[in-house]
Amino acid sequence: MRFSSDFAWAAVRRALPLLAFALAGAQCLSAQSPPSPAPAPAVAPQTQIQDQADIWKVKPDISGKRNGIFPEPEAMDFADHAGYVSLFDGATLTGWDGRPGVWSVEDGAIVGVSTKDKPAGNTFLVFNGAAGHGIAAKDFDLKLEIKVEWGGGSGVQYRSSTGIPPGRVAGKGEPPLDPRWVMIGPQADFWYPVNENAKQYSGQLYSQNTSLGIVAWRGQVVESEPGKPPQLVGTMGDLAQLGTYVKDGEWNQYTIIARGGVILHILNGRLMAVLVDDDPSSTNNVAGLFGLQIEGTPCKVSFRNLWLRKID
Repeated sequence: MRFSSDFAWAAVRRALPLLAFALAGAQCLSAQSPPSPAPAPAVAPQTQIQDQADIWKVKPDISGKRNGIFPEPEAMDFADHAGYVSLFDGATLTGWDGRPGVWSVEDGAIVGVSTKDKPAGNTFLVFNGAAGHGIAAKDFDLKLEIKVEWGGGSGVQYRSSTGIPPGRVAGKGEPPLDPRWVMIGPQADFWYPVNENAKQYSGQLYSQNTSLGIVAWRGQVVESEPGKPPQLVGTMGDLAQLGTYVKDGEWNQYTIIARGGVILHILNGRLMAVLVDDDPSSTNNVAGLFGLQIEGTPCKVSFRNLWLRKID
């Protein structure tokens, strides 16, 4: 059924006064009545104001709750060194061995320098402990601060050995290799962003001077079994996004945790790489030495507050 246009317009004109009256009434009510306050956000039981230290003293019930809540773990204090031993006295290189002319102590930090006039090559400062006796560890917690400037890269060697593996040669223009200062084994990598590849390296688990190469890229959880290629079993985040937590040219807090075949790299409080190595013959899964690396020219690397807690 169709209405004529005259009829339709007549209906609209009759309705206009009613519509105007309704709008005026709504505006009047809006002016007289203040808006209702927004409801207060609900406070989750876990966020109720309670002293976490006191909560942990309360005996838990059968569900694990204390005072009616599940307490959250307290954040690790990076400066807490209870149960740790210092690997650096803050003033000398006592206990450390490396290429002369490369390593020194400046302002309470171990410093390695490589310049065009005096290139260091790819070399390590090896921790041999007191009186030249090496300190080898398999299960441990290691805390330290690291800074890389000018360019090049660095890393923290652990569960490692020294020596020159077959096929390893010095780079063009670099000093000859010395087996005392070449390390073999897993490394917590750290690089200055000299190029796109280098931007990816900080935080990853790299196997130095072996054919394994990068074992766990930044953001990866990797499992390795005997006779099989490593497998990606999960991720902690995007590689590039995790890279935003790396402080280029500034001090960074590095924590390395190793238990059996499990290794964790934590950089500035962010979990960067995880390896679960089920191969007992793997070079990643043995007791070994600690060391500090300098690589590339020009490059300046610095380390301070090196603390080790041996578990085994």
